[in-house]
Amino acid sequence: QVQLVESGGGSVQPGGSLRLSCAASGRTWSSYFMGWFRQAPGKEREFVAAIAWTGGSTVYADSVKGRFTISKNNAKNTVYLEMNSLKPEDTAVYYCAAKRLDLDALNGYNYWGQGTQVTVSS
Repeated sequence: QVQLVESGGGSVQPGGSLRLSCAASGRTWSSYFMGWFRQAPGKEREFVAAIAWTGGSTVYADSVKGRFTISKNNAKNTVYLEMNSLKPEDTAVYYCAAKRLDLDALNGYNYWGQGTQVTVSS
């Protein structure tokens, strides 16, 4: 049974930092993309970042480039999203997701976690 379990969300002031974790289980992930998405109230879910489990190539949304970093720990089957210089517009539920490797890192994810809330407010 595939499981993606996020943790690490919370409340932080603007300019602060948080690190999200996604523990992945239930299959061998070597041929998968692992992605982070977010959904703010009243808005559609949007892509944030993705990493290829093998090789570690990454891709980011323009809105988070230079502030967020996606990484992985193969031994722990865990993907991380380090978020720095947080802004109020980063407030959203953040979801971990997975899909088989192909040419499109932004779409077509078919495994999802339950989400973790990130609130950036003074």
